[in-house]
Amino acid sequence: MKPSVILYKTLPDDLLARLESHFSVTQVSSLSPENLQQHADAFAKAEGILGSSETVGKEFLSHTPKLRAASTVSVGYDNFDVDALTSRGIALMHTPTVLTETVADTMMTLVLATARRAVEVAERVKAGEWTGSIGADWFGIDVHHKTLGILGMGRIGLALAQRAHFGFNMPILYNARRHHQEAEDRFNARYCDLDTLLAESDFVCISLPLTDETYHLIGAEQLAKMKSSAILINAGRGPVVDEKALIQALVDGKIHAAGLDVFEQEPLPVDSPLLSLPNVVALPHIGSATHETRYNMAACAVDNLIAALTGDVKENCVNPQVLK
Repeated sequence: MKPSVILYKTLPDDLLARLESHFSVTQVSSLSPENLQQHADAFAKAEGILGSSETVGKEFLSHTPKLRAASTVSVGYDNFDVDALTSRGIALMHTPTVLTETVADTMMTLVLATARRAVEVAERVKAGEWTGSIGADWFGIDVHHKTLGILGMGRIGLALAQRAHFGFNMPILYNARRHHQEAEDRFNARYCDLDTLLAESDFVCISLPLTDETYHLIGAEQLAKMKSSAILINAGRGPVVDEKALIQALVDGKIHAAGLDVFEQEPLPVDSPLLSLPNVVALPHIGSATHETRYNMAACAVDNLIAALTGDVKENCVNPQVLK
């Protein structure tokens, strides 16, 4: 008999077929209390779950006594209670490798869009304001040869450094838990403490996961240490930045602009001051949102679940200690 799994995300037909060739699949729209009740038998039998953007904690796990693996279609896993999963011996699988280049592209897009005010001036053109030669009130700032500071030198940080160094001749500063020799050798990146990075960077780019240590890592005190001409870019996790402090810094001119793909609350509330500030480029968490990358993420998540439930895990496990 095939192991039972719960699928709480729509998959392309070929990937669904691959999943169904290995497992007995029950599809649900979400992990809501209503679905947990309606499909109680399926959740009780489930050995695996696959999906994204749902909270998986102790309350959910009380409904899945046979669960052995959870596969998320994402690189981030802050919506999972990793300690609770680990204590139950449940492997948590994620997709850290397939979205690196696409997210780095998004971060570079935010660098360029904020510096050159691309969104703002494009809207002015559409509004009919371009009636002659543009003046200084339309001007942006240069990107090339400016200093790029990266918080978090993982795969995405490394890919961003490559674009900035080779594409725009930007000096690279970085702050991370440890020195990254490849970044230093390939891009002449310089490791520095957070205060130095904030003080010297023209662009501060955040590529960090959300943890207890990174929550509100960038607040009023840190923003005050940045250049008034500097731009903050966040495509990591929204709560790494204290949003209220960021709004105040933008309003007060403490920093020049911000390019954001992630927020403390998503979707971003329609009354957020960020939406009315002309020096903010706000994207709807599109970091990995290309057809190719989203397909590859889903395929990776399917393969991850198959590997976890067949005892063949070689990569992509958040808590590999449960596999021993």
